[in-house]
Amino acid sequence: MEVKAIVPRGYCKGVVNAINIAKKASQKQPVYILGMIVHNQYIVKALEELGVKTIDHKGKTRLELLDDINNGTVIITAHGASDEVFFKARKKGLNVIDASCQDVIKTHDLIKDKLKLGYEILYIGKLGHPEAEGAISINSHKIHLITQKEDILKMDPQKKYIITNQTTMSLYDVYELCEFAKNTLLYVEIAKETCTATKIRQEAIKNIGDDIDIVFIVGDPHSHNTQKLASIAGENKDVYMIESIQDLNINVLKGKKKAAVSSGASTPTYLTNQVISFLEQFDENNPKTHIKPSIEKEKILDEQKG
Repeated sequence: MEVKAIVPRGYCKGVVNAINIAKKASQKQPVYILGMIVHNQYIVKALEELGVKTIDHKGKTRLELLDDINNGTVIITAHGASDEVFFKARKKGLNVIDASCQDVIKTHDLIKDKLKLGYEILYIGKLGHPEAEGAISINSHKIHLITQKEDILKMDPQKKYIITNQTTMSLYDVYELCEFAKNTLLYVEIAKETCTATKIRQEAIKNIGDDIDIVFIVGDPHSHNTQKLASIAGENKDVYMIESIQDLNINVLKGKKKAAVSSGASTPTYLTNQVISFLEQFDENNPKTHIKPSIEKEKILDEQKG
């Protein structure tokens, strides 16, 4: 089967940094991660094998999760956290290691600067996403989560706003909401904060070509940037989101000649390369090429190039 391996793929720089921090920290136990270090269960399980425990309970904020950690080292995930989280962790006597993505830190700094200048913040993001929660908790009274146009209509049109966003949001969704805000509110500044890795991947998947029969997006179903890649590809292609080669259904390949493969920014390159290699050797009429390879867990944390 012919395969177009879309570039870039594999870990983004923020994920590489977070994983390296966790691996280094694992040498001195106990070590805890406040929430999923990145949204990929394979990475979480691989780190647990090194003794790095993830503290993550649905419905609990990062601040509340700290109640479950009483000693040792706590790692702040790539999604970032509020100043309150850092303060509480240090007050409990924990050793705090910050693995926040630099793009997230940049957004937090922007928000703090604009709040001092009297702005209120319209934050385009996903309800319940840790990056959005961390940003909004900076000042929950002055920072408003925007998930749809109706949220903008609830704002006081006389106030001064600046719009920023969760870094993994779709470029196209952010643009649409920004345009609506400009046409609805009297004073709005735009500060779109999409990370480079997200932007390039979304643009690449948007322009994969008319000759592609089927698209596979490799990534965790909880990964927002992976979901968005699948959504963009699905606008005009037959698309499947899979976590690994084990999730690939052979039946969907029937009659297909050319596939495209991309991945989320927190997807191990090893898993994506397995999918690419399998598809490249796949022959619908040769059952021997239908046998899927096993996953070697020790390769999950490798910093392979896509």
